[in-house]
Amino acid sequence: MKREQWGSRAGFILAAVGSAIGLGNIWRFPYMAYENGGGAFFIPYLFAMLTAGIPFMLMEFSLGHKLRGAAPRTFSKIGVKLEWLGWFQVFIAAIIAVYYVAVIGWAISYFSYSFTQSWGSDTNGFFFSEYLKLGENSPTKLGSLQLHIAIPMVLAWGITFAAIFGGVKGGIERANKILMPLLFIMVMGLITRIVFLPGALDGLNYLFQPDFSKIMDAKVWSAAYGQIFFTLSVGFAIMIAYSSYLPEKSDINNNAFMTVLINCGFSITAGVLIFGVLGYMAQEQAKPITEVVSAGVGLAFVTIPAAINLLPAPYILGPLFFLALVVAGLSSHISIIEAVTSALIDKMNWSRKKAASIVCGVGFIVSLAFATNGGLLLLDLIDYFINNVALLTSCLIELLVIGWLFKAADVRSYANNISEFCVGKWFEICIRFLSPIMLAVILSTNLINTFKEGYGGYAMSDLLLLGWGLVAAMFVVAVIINLASKPQTHQEA
Repeated sequence: MKREQWGSRAGFILAAVGSAIGLGNIWRFPYMAYENGGGAFFIPYLFAMLTAGIPFMLMEFSLGHKLRGAAPRTFSKIGVKLEWLGWFQVFIAAIIAVYYVAVIGWAISYFSYSFTQSWGSDTNGFFFSEYLKLGENSPTKLGSLQLHIAIPMVLAWGITFAAIFGGVKGGIERANKILMPLLFIMVMGLITRIVFLPGALDGLNYLFQPDFSKIMDAKVWSAAYGQIFFTLSVGFAIMIAYSSYLPEKSDINNNAFMTVLINCGFSITAGVLIFGVLGYMAQEQAKPITEVVSAGVGLAFVTIPAAINLLPAPYILGPLFFLALVVAGLSSHISIIEAVTSALIDKMNWSRKKAASIVCGVGFIVSLAFATNGGLLLLDLIDYFINNVALLTSCLIELLVIGWLFKAADVRSYANNISEFCVGKWFEICIRFLSPIMLAVILSTNLINTFKEGYGGYAMSDLLLLGWGLVAAMFVVAVIINLASKPQTHQEA
């Protein structure tokens, strides 16, 4: 069966950028910068981009392009006993897909609320009590299904399914050619209005003012590397799958640099947008900016709606902001589901239509758990373990495999042979030494802290079942699939 291909280089770049730019760029990056030294954070962030982000992207683009398969097939071609790593990455993608879609559902709901600001003046109470209806629930006691959350999730799944079902050129590429320019236009439009608001420049000053004392703090460097790995969609099967659809003559080095630089540039642009809004909000409410800043979900669904209430023309700027969130979420969700779908197409020899229908169908049913009263708690706990334990472990193992078992020099010469410009020895130094050392430090710190302190005040039984248990189950199932694979499937060149 001939492998599908992207219709154009721009189509591939937009799809890769669409995958990398997600909700995290809009709410995670600005907060990380603010927490870790403001303008000074950009020094470790740019260093992490050059020593981890670009080399990792180059590595995954090269592997996918050379070995022509989704992650499990790619790793099995490197070594028959390594197929499990590809499946472990596919499971990470599958789990992220089923909870990420809930957040897209919330953004769709808030898009509809933003025309009339129907979240009212108490945006915190509205989000947690009225919208999510968080009761005395726990991640294992979910309560009842909330249709007002489930229905927007159906819409999100429908758009993702249409893109995956339509194939690489007709579905995914076409979707990203609409979604990505739309996202950039909306964000630039919002910034153009917001920077002229009173107080906005104070907010930007707060974000970019360098606190150079933080540069010597190991935690800041750890946060910078962590942010790069979170934001680029590396290490969980997506970029390997996407690059396997590239035509034979593809400029790997250029594509990788462009994807990483556009993603990181967008993160900084999103920081300008968010902190401009927060600066205005602080001035309007006569509060210090430190009191209006929040991380994660709270920023997008509590702080920003409160800011929209204060904005001139909220019925224009509000929908624009939440539509941007929806678009950023959908482009990432499409890529995550494609990572799972392409792995099944490779393994089971299913048609794309069958694989897309099964993956999206099962994914939709499982994702309904996140549309319940306890959905936010379930999402919070699983997201922590998937991102801080499973994903970082996967990235570290992949670096060790490529850097030490499979020659990193071979990956570099392969990419250089088909690219307009060459990358130097720094690529191998980063893949073999710098990135694995930083990842090992971050991962071991996360593991020690989680073992000692637990996470989020959740019961130990919840942590064992939905945290450690889930990660262990993914690993065991991946190994079983690997052991059950017939050797002859690996004889392809």
